[in-house]
Amino acid sequence: LEEFLNFTQLKASLKKAILLDYYTAGFLWAKERNFSLIQLSGFMDLLNFILENIRDKHMTLGDNLKELERAMTAIGETDSEQRGDLNFFSIEQAKAIIDYFV
Repeated sequence: LEEFLNFTQLKASLKKAILLDYYTAGFLWAKERNFSLIQLSGFMDLLNFILENIRDKHMTLGDNLKELERAMTAIGETDSEQRGDLNFFSIEQAKAIIDYFV
């Protein structure tokens, strides 16, 4: 691949390559679902949120999913005071996001 893609200065660490793949895969997944710009931004924030929980807090997948659920529980509620910061996602999109992380 190095030759095929003409990468002449391929001196990346495995950690950086994994991070690039993580964010690229997430971005492409959200783009395929036709997320708006604000939804793309929110989804990328969620990707970062999950990664920080793993890296900094050493959370398990289960604990991370509970945190994600808490962040997204207000989606679809009618009372604007109860809505979370992620109210720009529909309920169907929220379910798809959770499925993606699982």
